[in-house]
Amino acid sequence: MELRQLRFFIAVAESGAYSRAAMRLSMSQPLLSRQVKALEDELGVALFHRTGRGVTLTEAGAVLEQYARGLVETESSAVAAVRAVGRVPTGPAVIGMPASISSVLSVSLVQEFREAFPAVSLKVMEGYSGHVLEWLAAGRTDIAVLYDAPRLSIPALPMDALLTDELFLLGPMSDPAGVGRGPVRAERLGGIPLILPSRPHGIRVLVDEALAGIGAAPKVAMEIDAMHSMLRLVENGLGYAVLSYACVASQIAQERMRIWRVTDPVITRSLVIAASTQRPSTKPVRALGMMLRRQLLRLVEQGHWAPDPAVFS
Repeated sequence: MELRQLRFFIAVAESGAYSRAAMRLSMSQPLLSRQVKALEDELGVALFHRTGRGVTLTEAGAVLEQYARGLVETESSAVAAVRAVGRVPTGPAVIGMPASISSVLSVSLVQEFREAFPAVSLKVMEGYSGHVLEWLAAGRTDIAVLYDAPRLSIPALPMDALLTDELFLLGPMSDPAGVGRGPVRAERLGGIPLILPSRPHGIRVLVDEALAGIGAAPKVAMEIDAMHSMLRLVENGLGYAVLSYACVASQIAQERMRIWRVTDPVITRSLVIAASTQRPSTKPVRALGMMLRRQLLRLVEQGHWAPDPAVFS
């Protein structure tokens, strides 16, 4: 049984005569009759009663009509859906990213994506890198950009490195701890009141491990897991933070904070992109990954990711 035979059968049933159905289908009546006869032979039943005015469905024909219409409509819907994807992609696309990335990237990324795929709904999920990775592994997001760390690696999720991100010491303009000018050796973080996220946040792990490697430990004045609250506290003189420059570029430019380079060792982390293995790799999702890479490169080229030497205290 072929779908085209079912379409011929439906045309005859709707037209009530082989001659009218043949005209509707733009084919000869003998050819149409042969196609319907082949279908009857395959099924082993008669599908039509012949009358003086045309044909009517038999009981078997009436049963087949119900299924035939569903099959033909399903085929038409499938073809239309596939062709629509090629022309105007629809459906959702979900990206996960840390707050530090979302604060500098999400608005421009959403704008570019909406212009390219107006019929696709884009969802941005914001959280710590550990949470973002969990969402990706569970198939809750299509794609994710996050900061990599050994504890976050999942072999089943291959990751592509985008760039290396350096962490800096940030403090109030008044510099109440007297950090002074010039680079700050990492061991000094053991004597500066720091506002850090709690473990297992990636930045906290990096700071703890960097200092442990030189036999020191950070002086944690308070633990804050919300980046915006952390920055407000730093601006108000209640402590110092360790963050990426991209998170605070506007505050530095407006002279609302001071920034120091940390040395011996320099504390860095890798920014990576990964795609879910639980969700299909659609055209919009692949385009979203390309836009993400392009926008990050543009931020680096424009100096929004790495600080100019002139900004350091």
